[in-house]
Amino acid sequence: MTPAWKTRLDALQISSLADIFRTPKPIIGMVHCWPLPGAPGYTGYGMQTIIDHAKADAEALIAGGCDGLIVENMWDIPFRAGAHIPPESIASHAVVAAAIRSVSPLPMGINLVHNGGVALLAIAIAAQADFIRVCMFTGAGVWDAGSFDEGCAADLMRRRKELHAEHIKILADVDKKHSVRFPGIDLATHIEWTRFFGADALIVSGRMTGDAPDVAKVREAKQLAGDRPVIIGSGADEHNIAAFMAVADGVIVGSSIKQGGAIADPVDVERVTRFVAAARGAL
Repeated sequence: MTPAWKTRLDALQISSLADIFRTPKPIIGMVHCWPLPGAPGYTGYGMQTIIDHAKADAEALIAGGCDGLIVENMWDIPFRAGAHIPPESIASHAVVAAAIRSVSPLPMGINLVHNGGVALLAIAIAAQADFIRVCMFTGAGVWDAGSFDEGCAADLMRRRKELHAEHIKILADVDKKHSVRFPGIDLATHIEWTRFFGADALIVSGRMTGDAPDVAKVREAKQLAGDRPVIIGSGADEHNIAAFMAVADGVIVGSSIKQGGAIADPVDVERVTRFVAAARGAL
């Protein structure tokens, strides 16, 4: 007989991505915030400018047919990691996400680069988000800027319960882009750990932003994931999405749907529309 505490934990897990996105194979568009206060790229243009550009990108993603959004501090480069993310970035991120929440009917997530952990959860609570993308939920490794980091599952899951936020679901990266895992943490090990600690879905990406993972890697992840959905986390475009959607359960898209395919430019609604059509045509 399954004990009550285990039944409660199991009940927190989603049964499919449709529990979050109202479709089992969602297309999730990225809202890349301009540099937030404190980032080297920020030149004092103020929060309203950041909000206006973020809203415009969100509106283009909605108009193009996306099933969900993720609001990310993409341009706070070079990225800080974990507990080193400054409070001005966290607060600004929450303000932008809340502004998007007020105008978007779609499920919304938050990603705080790199691996914000509890700070990421705090943004999601403040902005009334539905899910978070956690860059290093388990394991350990080194980020592109040189920061050593470790999984945040132990603190994150405890704080999620303490803050009455277990409705916020966790999409966790395995073998995350912009990082190198410590030796011995192969894909199978990382997925096993991530599933064991309660992530709702797994994200598989390439080496860097805009780089696609090998389809073989996605297929392997899907085989290892068991009952957990697998989402493509980088590099999807209108030409390769059919192959990915034949294997994966969903996709996060950002770079390829920008004007001219340039990641720093605004979202192009025509590119979104073509991408969505290609993805749905593959189902």
